[in-house]
Amino acid sequence: MAAGKKTGVKEKTPEGAPSPPGYRAIPIKFSQDQASSHFLYIKEHRVRGGAKSSWPPDRTLFVLNVPPYCSEECLARLFAACGPVQSVRLHEKPDLSETPKESSVFFCPKPVPGFHVAYVVFRKPASLPKAVALQGPLIISAESHPVKTGIEKWIADYADSLVDPEALRLEVDKFMEEYDKKTAAEDAKAEAEEGVPDEEGWVKVTRKGRRPGLPRSEAASLRVLEKEKRKKARKELLNFYAWQHRETKMEHLAQLRKKFEEDKQRIALMRAQRKFRPY
Repeated sequence: MAAGKKTGVKEKTPEGAPSPPGYRAIPIKFSQDQASSHFLYIKEHRVRGGAKSSWPPDRTLFVLNVPPYCSEECLARLFAACGPVQSVRLHEKPDLSETPKESSVFFCPKPVPGFHVAYVVFRKPASLPKAVALQGPLIISAESHPVKTGIEKWIADYADSLVDPEALRLEVDKFMEEYDKKTAAEDAKAEAEEGVPDEEGWVKVTRKGRRPGLPRSEAASLRVLEKEKRKKARKELLNFYAWQHRETKMEHLAQLRKKFEEDKQRIALMRAQRKFRPY
C-alpha cells in the first residue's frame, strides 16, 4: 500500500479504544474505584462550507457517546480545566438548526434517556485546542463533587421539579412581552405593505386588508354551542349492534301492519255509510 494513503481503519488510542475517523477518544470513569473506563469521542465542531450553525465553530466542542449519568454540569466541570465554559447542551442527536434555541427552566422538553451528544461552548477560542488534546481518565464523581445516585438522585429530581410561582410568572411575562412586540411589528409591516405594489406591479393582500370580524357576544356563543351539541347528537351511532337493528326493523313492520289494519277498518266503515269517494 502506498505511503500516506488513507484507509477506513479506525484509529486506536493508547488505552485501546477504537475511535471513529476525525474523533479522539477520552476515557472517563464514574468514580475513582471503577476499574473499566467509558470513552467520550470529541472533535472540533465544524459545518460544511456555506452552511450556518447555531454553535460558534471556533469555540464549540462536539462530544459523542455521553453516558446518561453525565449531566451538563458534569461536562462543564470536566472541561473547565481547559478554560471557562460558556454553555453545555445535551441532545438526543446532532443539532442541525441554524438559529439557537432558547432554553427555559420551566418549559423544556423531557430529558432524553440513554446516551447523548453534547455541545460544549467555551468563552475563548484558545480553550478548544486544549480540550481536543485533553488526556484522561476523567473522574465524574469525586469527594469534592459527588454525583447523586439511587434514592438521593430521585429526591433531588423531585425537589428540582417543584416550580417557583414567582419565577414562573416572571418568565411568562417576559415571553408575552416579547410576543406582543413581535406581533406589533408584524402588524405594522403588514399595514405598511397594504395596497403598495411591488416592482412588478403586484399588490400583496394581507390580513389587514380584510374586513375585521365582530367580537362574538355571549348569546352568539351559546347559539354556537347548541349547534355543536345538535351536530354531535346527529353523529352518534344509532343501531350500532345487530340486535338493535333487528328490533328497529320489527317495530317498523309492526307499525306498518297496525296502520294497514286501521286503514282497512276506516274504508269498510266509509263503504257501509256509502260515503266512499276514491276520487
